[in-house]
Amino acid sequence: MTSSGPVIEATQNMKKLTAILLMLVCWPLLAGQTVVDNLRLWAAPDHTRLVFDTSGPVQHKLFTLKQPDRLVIDINSARLTGTMPVVNDNPLIKRVRSAQRKDGTLRVVLDLHNPTHPKSFVLRPNSKYGHRLVVDLFGEDEPAGGKTVQKPVKQVQTDGMRDVVIAIDAGHGGEDPGAVGRRGTYEKNVVLSIARKLAALVQKERGMKAVLTRDGDYYLPLRKRMDLARSHRADLFISIHADSFRDSRARGSSVYILSKRGASSEAARWLAESENSADLIGGVKLEDKDDVLASVLLDLSQTGTGQASHEVASKVLTQLKRVGRTHKSSVQHAGFAVLKSPDVPSILVETAFISNPDEERKLVSSAHQQKMASAIMSGLRSYFRNSPPPGTLLAQLKSRQHTIARGDTLGAIANRYNISLASLKSANGISGDVIRVGQVLVIPET
Repeated sequence: MTSSGPVIEATQNMKKLTAILLMLVCWPLLAGQTVVDNLRLWAAPDHTRLVFDTSGPVQHKLFTLKQPDRLVIDINSARLTGTMPVVNDNPLIKRVRSAQRKDGTLRVVLDLHNPTHPKSFVLRPNSKYGHRLVVDLFGEDEPAGGKTVQKPVKQVQTDGMRDVVIAIDAGHGGEDPGAVGRRGTYEKNVVLSIARKLAALVQKERGMKAVLTRDGDYYLPLRKRMDLARSHRADLFISIHADSFRDSRARGSSVYILSKRGASSEAARWLAESENSADLIGGVKLEDKDDVLASVLLDLSQTGTGQASHEVASKVLTQLKRVGRTHKSSVQHAGFAVLKSPDVPSILVETAFISNPDEERKLVSSAHQQKMASAIMSGLRSYFRNSPPPGTLLAQLKSRQHTIARGDTLGAIANRYNISLASLKSANGISGDVIRVGQVLVIPET
């Protein structure tokens, strides 16, 4: 009788050897694969962005399928370590699913509600993220490839009354969190909250209208923010941010306008690019002007815009000083891209230093956010009541003003202009009975 022990042992050794050989054969493939460890999805009003976090640079291709509509994303030599996100209420995407193909390709399929225009690109690592593959989806109503279309600014009719339009821009958004405080506070979140509060105050102001460039957690390119303001024919563009510095002791708010150097570089860009030369600058077309005249017209437009930007920035800074410490005592100049619209006065407000623990704590406070919004609103009100654009309701209201003299009372002023005391207080944002000599009151229409 023969023992089966040696046979069993030999079989087990053969299985181990086979497993080792398979590992050695597959190891180069596995080692060469890129790991996709996360997929983030952001929905904006005009597009949806998908961001794949990858362990290294990737090669990929996109193609669409019909009946039903789908977008296929093939990522070469990649494998997924996480799960696909659950999609809820996305206007473009029904579902996201994935599969690992035999050749090592990671296939991601987006089931779509309707056909889309996809655009993709890869990004190198930065201070916040590693390698990324970005896929933007635009609906059929949007231009192919997601290119921003510059809308011409129509001349405002001055024979009617319109509201002053304030474009309020909450910085960053989506996969761009902006600065991050020590407690993990994202700049993108606090500035959106302040922007919404400011927009609510603007909407309550008679003769003013607010437009938010973004009203959710999604990313907008800097120039698209400018384009949105111009497409709404904004009278002012104000960008809200929260500063950061390596020294956590830095603190205080600041107000910026475009530097002369930034204005000069932008002028060259506008004159050089065909889509800009065909646009409208202060209501004047540049495309049919010779180079010298176009340059002069653009310079005049930028000069007027710069002066208005400085005046409104000074008003806002004065009000911010009443809320708390300011980082600088005067208006600052910088080359921020969002300030470069040549025909829309633009300012950028750094509300506080999110890198300062005390100011980070204030920034997450709804009460403090409201104070910041109210201070900015006071600055805007002060500027536009003194310098209302022609053809606006505020311009008409300015013609009905009363400067407080010694001995004046609100009741006497209301009787003089044959209006109610309540309407006088409402038009001027007065809650009590205190007024001061030299104060200018708007006299509302009866």
